[in-house]
Amino acid sequence: MGKRRDMRGRLYGVGVGPGDPELMTMKAARVIREADVIAVPGRKKEETTAYRIAVQAVPEIRQKDCLEIEWPMTKDRKVLEEGYARAAGRVWEYLAAGQTVAFLTLGDPTVYSTYLYLHRLVIAQGGEAEIVSGVPSFCAAAARLNMGLVERNEPLHIIPASYQIEEALRLSGTKVLMKAGSRIKAVKEQLVQSGEHAVMVENCGMPDERCFYSAREIPEDAGYYSLMIVKDKCSEGTSKL
Repeated sequence: MGKRRDMRGRLYGVGVGPGDPELMTMKAARVIREADVIAVPGRKKEETTAYRIAVQAVPEIRQKDCLEIEWPMTKDRKVLEEGYARAAGRVWEYLAAGQTVAFLTLGDPTVYSTYLYLHRLVIAQGGEAEIVSGVPSFCAAAARLNMGLVERNEPLHIIPASYQIEEALRLSGTKVLMKAGSRIKAVKEQLVQSGEHAVMVENCGMPDERCFYSAREIPEDAGYYSLMIVKDKCSEGTSKL
């Protein structure tokens, strides 16, 4: 395959969108198609959500070399930094050989993406890295629920729900709760007790997508890719599809 000169030796963090391969951008598809190497955040590419999305839009990536990078699943900063350093070292092997690496990441790389740590390390070491935007999960989830996120002068707050959210829920405007993970039961209880109007999409755009239209409906065993939208009580209600 012919290679573009301006792409050699460069790392791309490619957002593949929230789940529906039709939501991948034309630029994301082009960069993936032209890259020498595909990198994925996982032990095996076929088990990686971002790869499963991308391969539907760009089937030819099956023939490309794939760099599988398993991130440490911990909040220990030292362990995380060691893991990021190892990942950067592996990517550098390809960049130093003049190859382009497209790192696939779910949603948009600028929103709570592990890729950002790799991005900064490569740049700090004198390499070239570029971010390719993807459709953020909270925009896709709002569209799926047939609702707006914010209107007029309403603020929008993006909140990592794996941490404490009590103070965040007092903020005015729309609150997007992401990455609840194992705390989803506690988050649900807090939403129910506070009487907040919350909706949720699990696995947005994927074959096993599920939508929930109140805090009480949210299952306590919902998966990792679950996103909640909390509107002010005075906001217009959500329309069911």
